[in-house]
Amino acid sequence: EDITEAVKWYRKAAEQGLARAQHNLGYCYENGDGVTKSINEAVKWYRKAAEQGEANAQCNLGWCYNTGNGVTQDYYEAVKWYRKAAEQGNAGAQNNLGVCYQFGDGVTKDINEAVKWYRKAAAQGYSYAKDNLKRLGYSE
Repeated sequence: EDITEAVKWYRKAAEQGLARAQHNLGYCYENGDGVTKSINEAVKWYRKAAEQGEANAQCNLGWCYNTGNGVTQDYYEAVKWYRKAAEQGNAGAQNNLGVCYQFGDGVTKDINEAVKWYRKAAAQGYSYAKDNLKRLGYSE
């Protein structure tokens, strides 16, 4: 598929407020797929989608805050967006929220809470969460 053609349609839909398209456009900007790579543009579109409740965008925006990619690093903001996505069942966000609890990034360190979120992600087949549980000596 021609990615530049896809980006054209993502942009049309994103500008009309479609959250899934906003997320996809942000992803294209983050990775330089069919557009010039721009983390600032990625964050802009992730935020628009995240504020509409789009779980993948919430997770990705959380990651941007977690790592300081395109925004000032802020673990509290990262946790806020991870939690919104995790509560919608997003496995990546569940895993990342678990990591925050395991290490006390943006939340009070709490291994039981970490394990709870890892198990939710692992139950969806998310391999990183399975690895995190094993490292902590817990079963799925």
